[in-house]
Amino acid sequence: MSELRRTEPRAVRLAAILLSLAFLGCFLVVPLAAVFAEALAQGWRVYLAALRDPEAWSAIRLTLTATLAAVLLNTGFGLAAAWLLGKFQFPGRRLLGALIDIPFAVSPVVAGLMFMLVFGAQGWLGPWLIGRDLRVAFALPGIVLATTFVTFPFVARELAPVFQAQGGEQEEAARMLGATGWQTFWRVSLPGAKWGLAYGVILCSARAMGEFGAVSVVSGHIRGVTNTLPLHIEALYNEYQFAAAFACASLLSLTALATIGLKAWVGRRRSGLEPTPRSAP
Repeated sequence: MSELRRTEPRAVRLAAILLSLAFLGCFLVVPLAAVFAEALAQGWRVYLAALRDPEAWSAIRLTLTATLAAVLLNTGFGLAAAWLLGKFQFPGRRLLGALIDIPFAVSPVVAGLMFMLVFGAQGWLGPWLIGRDLRVAFALPGIVLATTFVTFPFVARELAPVFQAQGGEQEEAARMLGATGWQTFWRVSLPGAKWGLAYGVILCSARAMGEFGAVSVVSGHIRGVTNTLPLHIEALYNEYQFAAAFACASLLSLTALATIGLKAWVGRRRSGLEPTPRSAP
């Protein structure tokens, strides 16, 4: 990299910087600024009224609930899967790694349709659930399942290389000193991967809060009941309530900016305190 800095003409470097800044300005800064400008176009009173609306509050609560549930579920699974992938060699290891990546390859809309095929009224388990007055589709459980599916890989994929890079020397020493498997995991392995875990949780949370496609299929779009914040924004925009739509969109944008800042801070701490990961499984 240092050789490139010494030999590359200054004009080329300047052009690359300007091109990068122009790209970021056109595709990130300007659209983001437009969201806040439209949100405040009619003043703070209209902006705050849109956020105080009961349907908006319902969408915010549902989004936070689904996000929290998805993060907890994926953190538990991600820890277990990353531990297996990073610490052990076993038959089916590559298959497990491939299965974890499925949500990256499947469209969120297709994921929502899969859950409807299983849990919908005409799905495989639909009649059985209806007969027992249990609702998955068009209710909170379906939204949680869809959100969990699309955020499935983040924690596992961030942790697995970290566990792999740790090696097994410290765990072996702890076992020789009499530590149990659980004690070794909680007191030796996990503390060394805490920043990787935090990074994965941040990515999982950000993806969950902004999920639209899968949740749109399984939610039923019931205003004030099953509309998450992205769905509520779409409904307002389709009804030409632009000020309210952009006000709610600005809330998601603020969350995204906070996530970027937190992610950058965790990334710096992670790179300074954790070992450099080996090749990912």
